[in-house]
Amino acid sequence: MNNQPLVSILLNNYNYGDYLTIAIDSALNQSYKNIEIIVVDDGSTDDSQQIIKEYGDKIIPIFQENGGQLSAFNAGFTQSKGDILCFLDSDDLFIPTKIAKIVELFQQNDGVGWCFHPLEFVDKELKPLGITQEYTGKSGIYDITAAIERGKLNGKLPFNSISTSGLCYRRSLLKKLLPMSEIIKITSDEYLKYAAFALTPGYVILEQLAWQRIHGNNACTFRTDKDNLHGEINIITACLLKQKFPFMAKFTNNIFAYGLSLYEEKSQDNSDITSLINRYYRDLKFSEKLEIKLRNFYYSYKS
Repeated sequence: MNNQPLVSILLNNYNYGDYLTIAIDSALNQSYKNIEIIVVDDGSTDDSQQIIKEYGDKIIPIFQENGGQLSAFNAGFTQSKGDILCFLDSDDLFIPTKIAKIVELFQQNDGVGWCFHPLEFVDKELKPLGITQEYTGKSGIYDITAAIERGKLNGKLPFNSISTSGLCYRRSLLKKLLPMSEIIKITSDEYLKYAAFALTPGYVILEQLAWQRIHGNNACTFRTDKDNLHGEINIITACLLKQKFPFMAKFTNNIFAYGLSLYEEKSQDNSDITSLINRYYRDLKFSEKLEIKLRNFYYSYKS
C-alpha cells in the first residue's frame, strides 16, 4: 500500500435528510484528504436528493430506486475506486481523525483485510447518551478464520455489536463480498462481518471513531422487537453465506439454527422467510438437519 492510499467513504441514505448534511460534512472534514465520498440515495422521498445535489463535485452522488441497504452498498462499491473502503450511515458521523487512523492501522498491519471499531451513542442533538458497548478484549489483530470453518464464533472478539459506520475494509477483501444478492433490505452488517471473519484476519481497535445517532427512526438499534428482526436476518445471512462460501457450512448451519429459534419462538409468518427456510433445508444432509434441529432446540430452551 502506498503512503497515501485512496479511501472511499460509502455513505448510504434513505429519507434521512434531517441528518444527512452532518454525515456528509463529517466525511468531507477528515484530516486525511485523499478520499472520495460516494453518497448513495436509496430512493428517498424527503429532501435528501436536493441536499446531495447541493454538494456538487465534492461528492459522487448515486440516485437509485429503493432497494434496501445492501443494494446501496452494492451500488456504492461498484462506483468506488479506493484501496480502503469505510461505510457510513447517513444518520451517523465520523470523528475528524477516523480515516487517518484507519489508514495507519492498515499500513502497519499488512496481513489484515478488515478493521472494525465501536461507536459512541449520541442522541438526535449529538449529546452523548452515556451508553457504551461492553468490551471483553483489547485492540489488536484477530484471526478467527479457523474457528469459523469449525462452525464457531464464541469469545473470539472483544465486542459483538459492530455497526455499519464501524466497518472498514481493504478493497481486495470487499470485492470478494460485493456485489451480493439484495434480499437483505436492512441491517446487512452480519453478512459483511461474518464473511470478513471467515476469509481473513482483521484488526479491532477499541476506539470510538464514529458517533451513532440514536433516534426514533433507527431501524434496529435499541428496538424492543430486536429478537424478531434478528431471527429473520440470521436466516437470510446464513442462506447468503452458504451460497457464496460453501466452506462455511458448519458456521452457517449454526447461524441458521439460532435464527430459526428466534423466528419460531415469535411465531412469525413471512412467506419469503419460509421459502428460504425450505430452500436451506432442501440442500442439507440428514446429519446436518438433525444437528440444526438439536441446536434450534438448545437455543430455544436457552432463551
